[in-house]
Amino acid sequence: MPSFDWLIVLEILYVILVAGVCLRIIYETRSSTKTLAYLLLTIFVPVAGIILYFSIGVNYRNKSMYSKKLIKDQGMQERLRKEIYKSSYDALQSSGRYGSDYKGLAHMILKDSMSPLTTNNKIKILINGEDTFKEILSAIKHAKNHIHLEYYTFEDDRIGNTIKNALIAKIKEGVEVRFIYDHFGSRSLEKKIAGELKEAGAEIFPFHKITFLLLANRLNYRNHRKIIVIDACTSFVGGINVADRYVNDPINKNEVYWRDTHIRIDGPGSLYLQYIFLCDWNFCSPNKLVPEQRFFCELSDTYENSLVQIVSSGPDSVSPSILFTLLKAIDTAKEEILITTPYFIPGESLMDALIIASMSGVNVKLLVPYVSDSRVVNAAAHSYYGDLLKAGVRIFRYKKGFIHAKSLVIDNKLAIVGTANMDQRSFDLNFEVMALILDHLVAEDLRAVFNRDLLDAEEIDGLRWADRARWRRLVEKSARMISPLL
Repeated sequence: MPSFDWLIVLEILYVILVAGVCLRIIYETRSSTKTLAYLLLTIFVPVAGIILYFSIGVNYRNKSMYSKKLIKDQGMQERLRKEIYKSSYDALQSSGRYGSDYKGLAHMILKDSMSPLTTNNKIKILINGEDTFKEILSAIKHAKNHIHLEYYTFEDDRIGNTIKNALIAKIKEGVEVRFIYDHFGSRSLEKKIAGELKEAGAEIFPFHKITFLLLANRLNYRNHRKIIVIDACTSFVGGINVADRYVNDPINKNEVYWRDTHIRIDGPGSLYLQYIFLCDWNFCSPNKLVPEQRFFCELSDTYENSLVQIVSSGPDSVSPSILFTLLKAIDTAKEEILITTPYFIPGESLMDALIIASMSGVNVKLLVPYVSDSRVVNAAAHSYYGDLLKAGVRIFRYKKGFIHAKSLVIDNKLAIVGTANMDQRSFDLNFEVMALILDHLVAEDLRAVFNRDLLDAEEIDGLRWADRARWRRLVEKSARMISPLL
């Protein structure tokens, strides 16, 4: 058979392959925008488009793989469910006006993930690494029983080694240390710190270890959480990883000022963060843990007056819990919504929610970086600003440095701080977590932080934004087309 006949055969086989991949995309991809993006990629980018789709587009979620329930006894699960529901409804009733305003939000989170609404918590807002690491080191110093850490990025640098040394000191005192690190985000950890912690007696394991054969699915699903739980009742969560760049001081000599937000929780609000850690631990460690009483703070313990509910999501979630929570929280707003996020690629549902809120008379303000660390992500984000500005949303770009905080304040009553960005990766692919705090004092404090950040930001003028160059708008729209892939 002449050689050109083989080319025809290969072309036919490739067309069949493309058709098969397109059918798979249509059948498996839930989002219509993602479906269109993957179809265009597969059809118009020969070979490379298919490879890219199977690397970042295929839903490799495996329910048996991510099955990590601590309690498999159905009777015990039902009793636990009833206890959590009862304690949560009691919390709503005792909270008066808060309970009536946010009953629907709390119930949705309960039904989605069985995360309890807890009372009597003490919340401390921590600004940047300067506050956060000082507070973490103090809490580690006072640990008596166990320290659990789960981080996306833990660097082998000055602050990383400072925390490592503090952990080793507690191990020598008999405190148990367990550590989960993301295998992609904490690559430098394995060179030295992981070995030193293991040698001292800590248990430390990577989350989703990346190998060549499993590169496609595991690289796409990363553990983006930043959690510390100490002695069950003290916990930390927020946007701050362990790295020198999060500390703004003359020693580090950062190229840019790094603005971030973290919180410390003392009280029963730590309970669900501990549960998340134990679930993730049993997923990545051969040394399984059972839910012993010492690992959980009592729901009746009293610290202060904040109500706290934790939301997590990831490939193991039945639904996109964090996205649903944000949508419901925005829907409750009557006066004001203040959003801080480093990456803004919201998708249709979140865009619609913000536009509807603004057009309904709610004062919506969005604070984002002036320049992102990715030009494509920056351009994609810009493509959403025009519609928001037309609807009356005020957008501010932070110019002092890079703002990495992920927070939300609604009506000076509800504060949200966590690890999730407002983008599709955080909603659909990464393992994320955030804390909802019902406390007007905490909300006022976070609102004050937002307003201080605005002093270092520049507001976008809607008319000037609409008048920017056509070529720039074309680039931004093009980036938006592939935003579901980012």
